[in-house]
Amino acid sequence: MTSQRTRERLVQRLQEQGVADLQVLDIIGNTPRHIFLDEALSHRAYEDTALPIGHGQTLSQPYIVARMTEVLIGAAGRLDKVLEVGTGSGYQTAILAQMVEQVFSVERIKPLQDKARDRLRRLGLRNVQLRHADGGLGWPEMGPFNGILSTAAPREVPRELLAQLAPGGALVIPVGAGAQELRLILREDDTDNFITQTLESVKFVPLLSGTTR
Repeated sequence: MTSQRTRERLVQRLQEQGVADLQVLDIIGNTPRHIFLDEALSHRAYEDTALPIGHGQTLSQPYIVARMTEVLIGAAGRLDKVLEVGTGSGYQTAILAQMVEQVFSVERIKPLQDKARDRLRRLGLRNVQLRHADGGLGWPEMGPFNGILSTAAPREVPRELLAQLAPGGALVIPVGAGAQELRLILREDDTDNFITQTLESVKFVPLLSGTTR
């Protein structure tokens, strides 16, 4: 279930789908995805598919995690501070934490955040700060951020997130209600101009407002 061969097959599938960043592939190959799932689903951890984690949320498909991470790393000038909107299981958080200096991750569902904190602690990842809050509002006290990554889809890009993006920074976010598209939004250096690129069609849970306990 968790053998190195199983993980290597997953990495090979990601390469075949176009993921080229060797650091991203190496980190995904060495991060135990099974610990981010309930035991009943852990045998499916290294399939390239999204899986339920409760509370109407999902553990993102490995390809999407790799793709979004690769895009963010490649687009941002420097990545000493990254905001993640939607901690979820903590898997995407863990991948980011192994590639950037600091991750600030916001989650609206308290039980998911609590589980994610325990998992990140088990992995010894100490460069992550978690906050129980409305993700669409970001984390203004800790901004601006060189990179922002959202694991849930708003209907429109929240202005609050754009405001917290540092000059030269990159935002990777799925957008849309029915049909969704993954977008890369770049903030030009020392201006309030934003450049948007549409990357591909995706399917994410919606970005909801408010918090739950």
